[in-house]
Amino acid sequence: MMIPAMTPEGAHPLATTVARLVWLLPLLPLLGFLINGTLAMLGVAKVGPADPSAGHDEHAHAAHTGGHDDHAHHAPTRHKFAGIVSLIGPGVLIAAFGLAVACFLAMRGVEMEHPYIVTLYQWMPVGDLNLAATFQLDQLSMVMVLVVTGVGTLIHVFSVGYMQEDPGYPRYFAYLNLFIFFMLILVLGGNYPLLFVGWEGVGLCSYLLIGFWFSEKANADAGKKAFIVNRIGDFGFLVAMFLMFANLGALDFGNVAAKAAELPMGGVMATTICLFLFLGCAGKSAQIPLYVWLPDAMAGPTPVSALIHAATMVTAGVYLIARSATLFSMAPTAQLVVALVGGLTAFFAATIGLKQWDIKKVLAYSTVSQLGYMFVAVGVGAYVAGIFHLVTHAFFKALLFLGSGSVIYAMHAAYHATHKHDDAQDMRNMGGLRKFMPVTFYLMWIATLAIAGIPFFSGFFSKDEILGSVFARAHGSTLADASLLGVPGGTILMLIYGLGLASALMTAIYMTRMMLYTFHGPNRTGEAERPHLAEAPWIMTGPLVVLGALSLVGGWLNVPALLGAIGPVGVLDHWLEPVVGEAALRTTLGAAPHMTHETELMLVGVAIAIATAGIAFAVWRLKPAALVAKKDAVAPQGIDRILENKYFVDEGYDKGIVQPTLDVSRVVLWKGLDTGIIDGLFVNGSALLARAIGWMGSQLQTGQVGTYAWVLLIGVITLLGAFTFR
Repeated sequence: MMIPAMTPEGAHPLATTVARLVWLLPLLPLLGFLINGTLAMLGVAKVGPADPSAGHDEHAHAAHTGGHDDHAHHAPTRHKFAGIVSLIGPGVLIAAFGLAVACFLAMRGVEMEHPYIVTLYQWMPVGDLNLAATFQLDQLSMVMVLVVTGVGTLIHVFSVGYMQEDPGYPRYFAYLNLFIFFMLILVLGGNYPLLFVGWEGVGLCSYLLIGFWFSEKANADAGKKAFIVNRIGDFGFLVAMFLMFANLGALDFGNVAAKAAELPMGGVMATTICLFLFLGCAGKSAQIPLYVWLPDAMAGPTPVSALIHAATMVTAGVYLIARSATLFSMAPTAQLVVALVGGLTAFFAATIGLKQWDIKKVLAYSTVSQLGYMFVAVGVGAYVAGIFHLVTHAFFKALLFLGSGSVIYAMHAAYHATHKHDDAQDMRNMGGLRKFMPVTFYLMWIATLAIAGIPFFSGFFSKDEILGSVFARAHGSTLADASLLGVPGGTILMLIYGLGLASALMTAIYMTRMMLYTFHGPNRTGEAERPHLAEAPWIMTGPLVVLGALSLVGGWLNVPALLGAIGPVGVLDHWLEPVVGEAALRTTLGAAPHMTHETELMLVGVAIAIATAGIAFAVWRLKPAALVAKKDAVAPQGIDRILENKYFVDEGYDKGIVQPTLDVSRVVLWKGLDTGIIDGLFVNGSALLARAIGWMGSQLQTGQVGTYAWVLLIGVITLLGAFTFR
C-alpha cells in the first residue's frame, strides 16, 4: 500500500478526535523539564548578604573548627523543592501516558488507511529541500509512544523514592523529563531530520544522566564515552540522509518509502543507504563494535539505567529499521548484515554476562544481548517480531533494573547504618535477600523466567517468534537467495539461528546465576548489616508490581496461531500490518512464511528445552553456599578472567585507538602544529623578527651628538664629492 507523504489533517478520521492533540505528548515532558530545571537553578543560587561583613564571625568560626558541627553526621535532608518536583516530574509523564492511551483508543475507533500527520510549521524551505516539522501518528509510532510514556511513568515514580535524598533531585528530574521529550520527538517525527533531532537529543540526555554524579571521574568519563561512541554511529545516520536526499529527493517517511520501492532489488544505492543507517543503529542500540558504551552507562542512577536500557534510547535503532522497512526490504545483503551482527552481538554479550559480579553489569550485557535478538528479527524482515520483543523486553528489563535498584537501595541503607563501605552492587556481598525482600524476590523471578523464555511468560512468545522467523526465512525468501561475502544467505540464516539458541541458553544460565547469588543461599552482607536490610518503600515497589503483571501477560499481545486456543492470535501482527506488512511480504517473496505444524512444534520444543536446560544447569552447577564475600574472593584465572574483564575489548580500544589518537594529538597537533608552528613560528617567530629589526636599529642609535655631527658631515662631503668628480 502506497503511503502519501502528507495527509491533509482535515481529511483524516483522526483529525476530529483527541489525536489532534498529539503535539501535547512531547510538550508535557518539555514543560516538566523547564519547571524542574528552573527549580534546580533556584536551589543552588546563593544571594549574598546586603552587608558583606554580616556573618563574618560565624564564617570565621566555621573555618576555625573545620566547618563541622553536630549535623554533619546526620542523614542529608531533602531538597527544599523536592515536594513540587515529586509532583511535576512524574505528573507530566502520567498526563502524557493518559493522552497516549486516549490517542490509542481513538485510533482503535477509526479505519486508518494512512498515517495521521500533524504539521506544526515549515521548517526547512530551502531549494529542493522543503521540509515541515511534522508529527506522524500511525500504528508503529503509537506502540512506541505507549511504551515510552507507560514504562517511563513507572520509572519516574520509582525515582521519587530512589533519589529522594539526592541534592541534585530537581536537576535529575529535569534531565529525565528532557530525555522523554526527545524520545517522543524521535518516535513521532514525520521525517528523518526531525527523527534525528530526537536521536541527538537522547544522546545528549544520556550524557547528562550517565554522568549525573559527575564529581566522580569514572562517572563523568562514562558519560563522555557514551556521547563520543554515539557520535560515530550518528555519522552513519547523517550520510544515509544525504544519500536519501541525493538519490530519492525526499526525507519524509512517506515519499522515501514510495520512491525506495522503485529502486532495483539488491541495488548498490539501497544497500549503501541501509548499511549507513545500520551504522547509526549500531551506535545508538549498542551492537558490535559500538556496544562498549552501554555497560558503562551503569555509572548513572539505577532508574536511569532502566530508562535507557528498557524502553527508550537503546531501542531507537530497532525502531529506525522498522520505520525504514521498505528501504531494507529492497536490500537483502544489508538485511543479512543486520541480522548477522545482531546474532553475533547476542552471543558475544551473553558470554560476558556469565561472569559479571556487579548486578547492574549482568543486566547491562543482558540488554546488549537482547538488542541483538531484536536486530536479528528486523534484519530478516520479521519487523513485528522485533517490535514485539522490544515491547516485552521493556516490561521485564525495566522490572529487572528497578528490582536491582531496590536491592542496591537496601544494601546502601544497611551499609550506611553500620558505616561500612563495601560494594553494594556486587552479588558476592548479597545472598539470602529473599528473606528480607520477598516482594522484590518474587517479582524479579517473574522477569527472569520471562527473559529466559519459559512458557508462558512474555519473553517466551517474542523470543520464540524471532527464532521461528529466522528458521522460516532460511528458504523461500530474498535473504536465502542473497549472499554475503560469497556465503549463501540460507547458510548465514541457519548460523544466526544457532547463535540465537546458544544465546538463549546462556541467558537462562546467567540470569539464574544472578538470582541464586542475590536472593538464595546464606546472606553475605554482614552480621551487623542484616537487621537493616528491608523491602524498599511502596513508592518504589509499586511500579515493580505493575511491571511484574506486564511481564506475565505481555506475551498475549501476539499469540502465535499454534497456541490460538489459549488467546487471541496475532494482535500485534494485525495492528502493525499497515506499516510494515508490505515490506515483510517483499522479503518472503509475496507470501507469508509457512512451516508445517510438526516443524513449528519442534522449534517451540527446542526453545523450551534450551531455556529449561539453562536454568537447570545453573541450579545444578552453582552453589550459593560456597560463595564468599567480595573482599575474600580470589582473583579469577583463565577463561573466568577473560570473561570477567569483558575480553579486554575496552583495553584493546584504548591501546589501539584512544592512546594513538592522544599521541598524534600530543605530538603532531599540540607540539608540532600548535606549539611548533603556530606558537613557535608565527607567534614567537614574528616577535623574534621584530626584536631583530629593533636591535639593528638600536645599533645605529648611539645617543652621542658628536657622532651624529661627524656622520652628517661625512654624508654631506660624500654627496658633494659624488656631484663634483664626475
